[in-house]
Amino acid sequence: MKILVLVDGSKWSQKAALHAFAVAKSKGAKVVLFSVLDRREARAIAFHASVRSGSLEEIKRFEETLWEENKRSIKDLLTTLLELGQREGVNCAFKIVEGPAKDRILEEANSGYSLVVMGAYGKSGKTRIGSLLEEVVGHIEPPVMIVR
Repeated sequence: MKILVLVDGSKWSQKAALHAFAVAKSKGAKVVLFSVLDRREARAIAFHASVRSGSLEEIKRFEETLWEENKRSIKDLLTTLLELGQREGVNCAFKIVEGPAKDRILEEANSGYSLVVMGAYGKSGKTRIGSLLEEVVGHIEPPVMIVR
């Protein structure tokens, strides 16, 4: 049995990982902590910050700084969660991919997992139509556990 945990850096995804560890421990399952980095998010944040500061020449540099910071931050979080899972006796690994979140999540989730675990809310805290949860949950083939 393999369990996929979608981790976006939010407290909700961290709670999802803890629940996945508990299930994995009771079932002897492997947990894969999975995160998608989308460069479009860094680009949009850089653009808006540059517009506000009045320095459009700095967009590319700011985007690269944000991109590297996001990669480092998610890798640090996944490493921390991985170590926590291993201390609990859970066989786990992590995987970071780049690209559009919806597409990469669906590719991974539908590639042989027995369960997908995700937080009810993401980094943005969106609860409206169009949030990532609502975009992907109906297209994921294995059962999905949503943690609040």
